[in-house]
Amino acid sequence: MSPTGPLRSTRTLPDLSIESSLVQGSGLVAGMDEVGRGALAGPVTVGVVAVRIPDDGAHPAVQDSKALAPARRAALVGEIGAWAAGAAVGHAAPAEIDRYGLSTALGLAGRRAWHALIAQLDGAVPVLLLDGRDDWLTRTPDEVCTGLCPRPERIHLKVKADALCASVAAASILAKVERDQIMVELDAAFPDYGWAGNKGYGAEGHRRALVERGITEHHRRSWRLLPEPVVQQDELFGDLLEGQDGAQWRA
Repeated sequence: MSPTGPLRSTRTLPDLSIESSLVQGSGLVAGMDEVGRGALAGPVTVGVVAVRIPDDGAHPAVQDSKALAPARRAALVGEIGAWAAGAAVGHAAPAEIDRYGLSTALGLAGRRAWHALIAQLDGAVPVLLLDGRDDWLTRTPDEVCTGLCPRPERIHLKVKADALCASVAAASILAKVERDQIMVELDAAFPDYGWAGNKGYGAEGHRRALVERGITEHHRRSWRLLPEPVVQQDELFGDLLEGQDGAQWRA
């Protein structure tokens, strides 16, 4: 403790300064972020939130979803919905991750979210702010995204955007809450894997259940889930995931 009292956090909450600069102070801008990239089971999920600049300054006190307690994330969902010009979440299923690879599956989930957002707004959003330095959205081939609207015309990459940009932080919260709920629901059907708690990530109990109970249709079969080589997993579990896609989780 300091001589003048307890130390306080100096963390600055995300704001809309970067979003505003991208549209010269006026217009629509969207932020996008993903969750579930490193999980062993469940979908990869992408959230997108559009905001109108200038903003009245009353946006929710959003942060990167990883910095928030589950109850706080859930409480922010309604606030984000009331504040944003539009918002959507998209998913790619484990079978799609196996079929296309993680990066392309991320792009497919992002394109599904983008398609839903554009349908809500009934028009174009001129710029998308994407967290990180890897543009997995543009790299995804159009033939994988059949029936979806075109990708954004302008994509701006920003490292740590989820910690700096309110639109991206809001998108990360929506994606995290929706994916967590999916894993809780899947846990009811597959309780041995602890998905309600570990959300499909490689916790010790989850890995132990993989050895003892085997792989389910919600696992990413192309990943090294068991001590045996991946090829043996394919031979053992056959075409368990054939036909599964992220459409099952669309609103």
